Amino acid sequence: MVPHIFSTDCTDHMRKLTATLCLTLAVLLGSVAMSWSADYQKGVAAYIAGDYETAHREWVILAQQGHAKSQSSLAVLYDGGKGVLQNYKTAVKWYRLAAKQGDAAAQYNLGVVYSSGQGVPRDYETAAKWYGRAAEQGVINAQTNLCTLYYQGQGVIQDHIYAHMWCNIAASRGDKVALKNRDIVSKRMTPADLSTAQKLARECVRKRYKGC
Repeated sequence: MVPHIFSTDCTDHMRKLTATLCLTLAVLLGSVAMSWSADYQKGVAAYIAGDYETAHREWVILAQQGHAKSQSSLAVLYDGGKGVLQNYKTAVKWYRLAAKQGDAAAQYNLGVVYSSGQGVPRDYETAAKWYGRAAEQGVINAQTNLCTLYYQGQGVIQDHIYAHMWCNIAASRGDKVALKNRDIVSKRMTPADLSTAQKLARECVRKRYKGC
């Protein structure tokens, strides 16, 4: 999905988030949620130890009960063929269930799935939708990939201002790929457009990425 004039390092952002990262995004409240959290942690510990079959056993029960983080992490197992036979369609099913519950990792991974056409027909418009939701939750890779989609006009109307805005936001958070790509976009913009993009980026950060 990345235009060839962009940094080739941007392919790194097509990689899916790992189950370990899913844990860092978890917000669990209440007694039932705390029980889920404890069982989910067992799966995480097994995953880190390379015992993917145990991770699968822990997560699949929770996933079937509607636990979003387990659904997202279970999808990672099917996506990578870890502890289970690789099955992209099953991975997509679990990513989608978790993403609809607001799981940021699953939302980003769905964006990758639809932009790459892995397990589903390639659909940049749907990819942009899920990248957008993940970007609003602060997922840097999603913000960088939105920059690419706006620059290329894939799934969204081509817009260098919004491309620059998203790359600028990700770059300000330390993303080196976004920094390189922001500079590439800048060369195709007028001073007025650059000023507008920078203003939008500041406003977006102020709003904590919501409604950008």
